[in-house]
Amino acid sequence: MPSTQDRLFATLADPTRRAIFERLCRHGEQTVAVLTAAAGVSQPAVSKHLGVLKRAGLVRHRAAGRNAHYSADPRGLAPLVDWIGSYGAFWNDRFDDLEDLLKRMDN
Repeated sequence: MPSTQDRLFATLADPTRRAIFERLCRHGEQTVAVLTAAAGVSQPAVSKHLGVLKRAGLVRHRAAGRNAHYSADPRGLAPLVDWIGSYGAFWNDRFDDLEDLLKRMDN
């Protein structure tokens, strides 16, 4: 079973899905029709990509009449932010060790 990070990386590795997610982040809630017009792919393809984004926790959906509205849920990126943050701490420790080494070499 893939981890949450694996699922998020796989979801965002697709350029069309990433573009849809970025569009929703920048422009707010949009209908499938508007997303389809901007995506350059068919409506069924956009709907399939939105389903993948929704299962990954990156978008929310609401129905209003005959239209489906989608919006980004940036909280879905939290596992990736945590994962990247762990590498930030790793490199901060490594730079601290390097700084200590350089100070000892100067003395």
